[in-house]
Amino acid sequence: MSHTLRLTMAQALVKFMTAQKVELDGEILPLFEGVFAIFGHGNVAGVGEALYQARDVLPTYRAHNEQGMAHAAIAFAKTHNRRRMMACTASAGPGSTNMVTAAAVAHVNRLPVLFLPGDTFATRQPDPVLQQVEVFSDHTITSNDCFKPVSRFFDRITRPEQLLTSLPQAMRVLTDPVECGPVTLALPQDVQTMAYDYPAHLFEEKVHRLRRQAPDEVELAEAIELIKAAKKPLVIAGGGVHYAGALQELDQLVSQYHLPVGETQAGKGALPWDHAQNMGSIGVTGAASTNALAADCDLILAVGTRLGDFATGSRAMYHPDARILSINVGSFDAYKHKAQPLVGDARLTLPRLIAGLEGWQPEGSWVEKAAELRAQWLHAQDVATTDRGTELPTDAEVVGAVNRAAGEQDIVVCAAGGLPGELQKLWRTRYHKGYHMEYGYSCMGYEIAGGLGVKMAKPDSEVFVMVGDGSYLMLNSEIATSVMLGRKMIVVVLDNRGYGCIHRLQQFCGGPGFNNMLDDCLTVAGGAPKTDFAAHAIALGAKGEKVGNIKELEAALARAKASDITYVVTLDTDALVVTEEGGSWWDVAVPEVSPRSQVQEARARYEAYKARQQQNL
Repeated sequence: MSHTLRLTMAQALVKFMTAQKVELDGEILPLFEGVFAIFGHGNVAGVGEALYQARDVLPTYRAHNEQGMAHAAIAFAKTHNRRRMMACTASAGPGSTNMVTAAAVAHVNRLPVLFLPGDTFATRQPDPVLQQVEVFSDHTITSNDCFKPVSRFFDRITRPEQLLTSLPQAMRVLTDPVECGPVTLALPQDVQTMAYDYPAHLFEEKVHRLRRQAPDEVELAEAIELIKAAKKPLVIAGGGVHYAGALQELDQLVSQYHLPVGETQAGKGALPWDHAQNMGSIGVTGAASTNALAADCDLILAVGTRLGDFATGSRAMYHPDARILSINVGSFDAYKHKAQPLVGDARLTLPRLIAGLEGWQPEGSWVEKAAELRAQWLHAQDVATTDRGTELPTDAEVVGAVNRAAGEQDIVVCAAGGLPGELQKLWRTRYHKGYHMEYGYSCMGYEIAGGLGVKMAKPDSEVFVMVGDGSYLMLNSEIATSVMLGRKMIVVVLDNRGYGCIHRLQQFCGGPGFNNMLDDCLTVAGGAPKTDFAAHAIALGAKGEKVGNIKELEAALARAKASDITYVVTLDTDALVVTEEGGSWWDVAVPEVSPRSQVQEARARYEAYKARQQQNL
């Protein structure tokens, strides 16, 4: 007779999590770093009790906002290339639904997080309970059903023995290179406390290793022939290069065959910034060098990218006659944009391409053109990031100051607004983890919480969080968590008095300034208040100061680096000035009919770009 352990469902879940391990560079580590938890009605008595019993082997971290703690878990997993992760649990009702936005962030970015939302009673005997959403026509629906469209795997555990089949499937998704993403196990509060005689084998140590898929031989042969026929190829390096651990293989391919490389937001850092083949970023917020090559190339080698609209200029940026070869572990992404697919793990696939291309080289004039454009772009970066001494610094000048303050192994974190564009264009890093951008979902409020997760993953690196005033005001409470946990960050707040990025987009589309900048919003007499971000940070337990220019910022950053706790530096910036060099069109629909002449002019421009886009569909 097999050995069993009598445990509550919650105790069994936690014990199972502690048994999951991962092999990294020959070392066996816990797969789950810990659990972020905000307890309440729906998880405190069941999951809370189980986590307390396991607190020595599975740490529980208390946060201040459910969405924020989930963002931290996402950033932790991203920094570890999806090989290590965290879980998040919250109370039934609003506590759990606060995590739904973060689940969408994890889903879009294909990052593993285990969500454990508390749920209403499976027995339904005390219904309706506090915070329960009642659906009149279907009693099986709870507010946690909101997680279904933003989870890669969803289950509601209505019997304790269901863990026997649900947990292996959850782990399959969390560790799969293709299906990787958030998993949600909704936990009714009564079932959390129910006991069952679980078989001991459920809790045996399981070591997870990255599954690597080799390329199909026919697809590989076709890919080699396609590349050999090209004279002007361009490589696009995406986040999959990082997740596959294929940095050396990419370097060897592009160095041996003199291939110019453009990096996506997720792919940035795949090559050091000063690598001869690194042309800079690509797309809507791309470098002028890379985008010029994209407009003239005859082949795009897309490696580990989902080819979103920002990387492709909404399909209007690259030459209409250019072929696309998509190297991706997931066939869903490999088939996009009429691409010729080469499905396989980049670390296994790129060496096969290197061997198969022996004797081939791109056109000499193409190599020369790439080198010239790269030199021009590096000069443009230098100019954009130099302190001009103007009354209001630009975002680019602030990026330059922070970049100069950052060390070789330091990391910048950002997510939304105009800063991602300036950072993708201008930030320079040799460290492959030195650039952390959440731009799949571009979620305002990710920045500070994400910085906490990055610091937890890389405690020896300085983590610089760059955030606009709009995102700061949306979600800043994990500053207090960082102080509480001793996870120091340096937060730079660029205050342009509103949502400057969308204000600029609104004007580009022909609209007047309306409801984005604080001066253009409905306010009481006297206008919107001026937020003292430094004082606010101090109130949360951090250090803070306000500076007036780039020179003062550089001095403040030196003090921040010397600090042993989170340090917030804030300065006023220009809402209108951005780096004009580089970039490409982005498909943002403009009204067909409007009384404003500016909208009519914007619509005419829009239709011209739509015609170019049509050629690439």
